[in-house]
Amino acid sequence: MEKVFMLAAAEGGIGEMVKSTGEQFGFNTQLFVSQVISFCIVAFLLHRFAYKPILQVLEERRHKIAEGLANAEKIKQELANAQAKAQEILNQASAQGTKMIEDARAAAAKVQEVETQKAIATANDIVAKARQASEAELARMKAELRREVGRLVVATTAKVTGKVLTPDDQQRLTDETSRQLAA
Repeated sequence: MEKVFMLAAAEGGIGEMVKSTGEQFGFNTQLFVSQVISFCIVAFLLHRFAYKPILQVLEERRHKIAEGLANAEKIKQELANAQAKAQEILNQASAQGTKMIEDARAAAAKVQEVETQKAIATANDIVAKARQASEAELARMKAELRREVGRLVVATTAKVTGKVLTPDDQQRLTDETSRQLAA
């Protein structure tokens, strides 16, 4: 490459070489300048009316995507918080339910104890009344038995002795019989 530059410099300089190369390829300076100006105008117009709006649209899109990702992350965090809160509420509800069940069991045990005590008291009352009724019946039956035995003794004595007993004799025999039966 250095040889090419040296050769160009030796024959008349770089400017001469560029000029001869340009003539050889049909280079026209006026046409070149007009093409450069046209290119600059087109480049300016493209930059101004096409490239900038496209860059602006791409930047807006980049911002929307970033906002969407930020919103998605925010929603994901809110969802995690909501799930944690829901789990906490479920745990509290479970604890309250367990407490209510335990309270209900305790209340049921108290009610059962009270009802058991009432049933025992009622049963004791029934047993006591039955005993009283039984004792009253026994006393009545004993009294009736004594009267009957006394009557039988008086009737038997009257038949054995063959005489009619006076009411005083009958009373005396009845009392004596009752004392002996009571002993």
